[in-house]
Amino acid sequence: MKAAPRPCSIADTLALVGEKYSLLVLREVSLGVHRFDRIARNTGAPRDILTARLKRLVEAGILEKVEYSDRPKRYEYRATPAGDELQPVLVTLMAWGDRHLNQDRRPTLLEHSCGELLSPRVICASCGDEADAASLKALVQVPGWTTAGPVES
Repeated sequence: MKAAPRPCSIADTLALVGEKYSLLVLREVSLGVHRFDRIARNTGAPRDILTARLKRLVEAGILEKVEYSDRPKRYEYRATPAGDELQPVLVTLMAWGDRHLNQDRRPTLLEHSCGELLSPRVICASCGDEADAASLKALVQVPGWTTAGPVES
């Protein structure tokens, strides 16, 4: 019998948004692209796969369908507050790709409201220091688990 994997919020989140086209849909919506045909064009997603991803994101409360035409019925997709909360994740993924994959030609730049190009950082809300691998310590809350894995019995 295969052991159960580590209980984890990362795994739970990836189950909803971890597939390539789901993240690309969220990118498009964050860039102001809301209609199916444009999302399909800009992501390169096959229509059947895109339909399934949009349905899942709506069911999960990450996007909402908003009617924009009654005849014929047409909908666009808007981020919910939960969807908006994924924006920093997308921006951080983009920054990593810019640093490690596209150093010579960043495909898109983001300008912050202060007028400067955005360089995202993850900071601690309590002290304001940057949160990086050296400053973080995992405190496992699931009984029977440690950072190394399940407790051997």
